[in-house]
Order: sequence, then structure tokens, then C-alpha cells
Amino acid sequence: MLASPAPIGNRQPAGNNVSGNNPDMTVATIEDFDRLDIRVGTVVDVQAFPEARKPAYKLWIDFGGEVGVKCSSAQITTHYKMDQLLGRQVMAVVNFPPRKIGPFVSEVLTLGLPDEDGAVVLLRPDLKVPDGGRLF
Repeated sequence: MLASPAPIGNRQPAGNNVSGNNPDMTVATIEDFDRLDIRVGTVVDVQAFPEARKPAYKLWIDFGGEVGVKCSSAQITTHYKMDQLLGRQVMAVVNFPPRKIGPFVSEVLTLGLPDEDGAVVLLRPDLKVPDGGRLF
């Protein structure tokens, strides 16, 4: 029989240490989270990015009326072919400053997680949602 976890009230606070074993990780506030504008958008165009130092694609993502279409450089060539990305919804931070990557200006940060080998797996909603929806 598995033991039940200790009630939350009995747990010791970790101070500024979120993970309990990573002293470099500090607690973020809800205000920190609120400053990030993370939205869903649909990939409307994909192009090869041969000038990038690491294999990447140029993505154009439609975030709907308020944000519009923004471009992003994404190192996602391991798991995704260009034709698989068209029409796919993705999550991105839309309020970081633009970043020049070689000859291309990336306007948003497309979000993903590393697989076992470190290759990027895109974040996306389980169901189709309206473009421009903000993560909360």
C-alpha cells in the first residue's frame, strides 16, 4: 500500500527555493507571471532558415486581431517537417523585444519542451481554441 503524502500544512517552506534542491531557482510572483503575455496562434507560413547556426525554421504565426501575425525563428527541425507545421496551433511569448537571429528578426518566442535528447517538442492546446487566447 502506498503512503499518503503529508498534508500541505505540514510541509516545510522552501524559502526562495522552488525545487528544494536547486539553489539557483527562485520563487516567481503572480506579478512576474502577469507580465508575460503568452498566447496561442496558428502557423500560417513556414520557411527554411539555412542561415541559422543551428537547424531552424522561420515561422509566421497568426495570433488574431489584437496581436496579428508575428514571425519567430524556431529550432524544431528534429520533430517537425515544414508541411506538418502549417495550420498547427502553437504557444508563444508575444511581449519580448524582437531578437535578431542572423538576417532574420524573431518577434515572438515559440514555446516548447525538450525531449529525452534535448530536441524541442512544441507546446500547444489539446483542443482548437481561438487564436490570440492568452494563457492564464
